[in-house]
Amino acid sequence: MYVNNCPAHAAARRACVARGFLRRFAFQPLSENPLLGPSSATLQRLGALVWDKVVHEHQGWRLLTCIWLHAGVLHLLANMLSLVLIGLRLEQQFGYVRIGIIYLVSGVGGSVLSSLFVRNAISVGASGALFGLLGAMLSELFTNWTIYSNKAAALVTLLVVIAINLAIGILPHVDNFAHIGGFLTGFLLGFVLLMRPHYGWMQRYVLPSDVKNTSKKYLPYQWALLAVASVLAVVGFAVGIGMLFRGVNANDHCQWCHYLSCVPTSRWSCGK
Repeated sequence: MYVNNCPAHAAARRACVARGFLRRFAFQPLSENPLLGPSSATLQRLGALVWDKVVHEHQGWRLLTCIWLHAGVLHLLANMLSLVLIGLRLEQQFGYVRIGIIYLVSGVGGSVLSSLFVRNAISVGASGALFGLLGAMLSELFTNWTIYSNKAAALVTLLVVIAINLAIGILPHVDNFAHIGGFLTGFLLGFVLLMRPHYGWMQRYVLPSDVKNTSKKYLPYQWALLAVASVLAVVGFAVGIGMLFRGVNANDHCQWCHYLSCVPTSRWSCGK
């Protein structure tokens, strides 16, 4: 917001939100940004995801920096609340290193898929990374299936949460391709990074607290899922990044995929 400096750059300076109180940090007019934030030009300047700049100006770093930017205070609060609700349990169980890796790589995966399909708009926010954590929760449930007691309830609850969040993404001005890309990336990484030792984990609930259990046994299906997910993740990233920097428009190869991000209705249109 310091760089944005709405009172100095906005066409209608008096329309800047909270100009008298925030001064240089005032928000853009609500007609331009209803989320209480900066202008699109400022977001582009500070690292928003813009297809043309990534491909033609070789600014691949935007695939990562866009994760840390948000369109406004409301956007930031919504994402950080989601991060607490989704990430808290995962980080408590698996540590910040593994969850941090999933978060960052999923964010980049969401940026790559978004860039392949969206060319005429900028993209910012941690939604792709957050969906990566949702995907990791789902794959963690699958790869550690024998550990859970209420398998069906956990699976149904998680699938409902994922379906609702993806359904919200079909509204206009929401980059659902970033959500899908982040989710798929996190789903694959969950098989790789969140695999639990079968016997060792179960015995923790039976042994006395002062007895350390060092036995670790991973089941064959866990290793198989890890191997397949590793290959798919590496191949997916290689193909996606290769297509992106060659300037490939994924919409040319999938005529219906644009409906995954926005479904036009009588109340709104999705644009081009």
